[in-house]
Amino acid sequence: MTSGFLTVFGRMPVLAALEDREVAVERVLVARTARGESVDAIVAAAKARGVQLQRVAPEKVTRVSGNGRHDQGVVADVVAPGLAELDDWLAGRPTGRLALLALDGVTNPANVGMVVRTVTAAGLDGVVLPRAGSPDIGPLVVKASAGVAFRATVLGCDTPAAAIAGLRRAGVECLGLRGGDAPSLFDAPIPNRAAFVLGNETTGVAVEVDGWRSIPMANGVESLNVAVAAGLVAYEVTRRRA
Repeated sequence: MTSGFLTVFGRMPVLAALEDREVAVERVLVARTARGESVDAIVAAAKARGVQLQRVAPEKVTRVSGNGRHDQGVVADVVAPGLAELDDWLAGRPTGRLALLALDGVTNPANVGMVVRTVTAAGLDGVVLPRAGSPDIGPLVVKASAGVAFRATVLGCDTPAAAIAGLRRAGVECLGLRGGDAPSLFDAPIPNRAAFVLGNETTGVAVEVDGWRSIPMANGVESLNVAVAAGLVAYEVTRRRA
């Protein structure tokens, strides 16, 4: 993930990468059998940017994408400038306000992609995505983010515990989200340098945190989808800091 290179497949994600001038696209492969307006738009966008585009056998596209069911005959190699190692990124921000969202054991690529999209849209500083227990920023996550992942700030580390340790060294307070009697997200203060930790929907946050926040629930509902919870956290932080 943190090399800054991503493989993107699917017609709309590839087109979004080509249309985003902040994303460097190394090459595009299009199956010879792929046809339609979206393919024409990809060809035109690649030509306009001077990006190498090759018409190849469908089997080659599938070998590169690793997902013949969903690549729609199109795949691209892109450079994603927002991918970085957490410790390196924090070293460049030793002081000042920070608001991050960290994932602990969120395994569903669709949820990760939606979290990345939401956090980026809300204007938070980034998403911490440990390599252990979470999917890499690969094609499925990129597709679920509707292309946002390749220009989002996504910070890698080995494990959730390593993430917490690195954040604490940088003076970032780590707050877990859970149900129950924890202080409400909407009432409790937000630290100047904060990372909100969201866990697996079955097991919750497993890593040790500095404190807890809760999202109030009614009518016997015990939890929210992690992407929905991420949206509430991200926009509450943004609202407070406006």
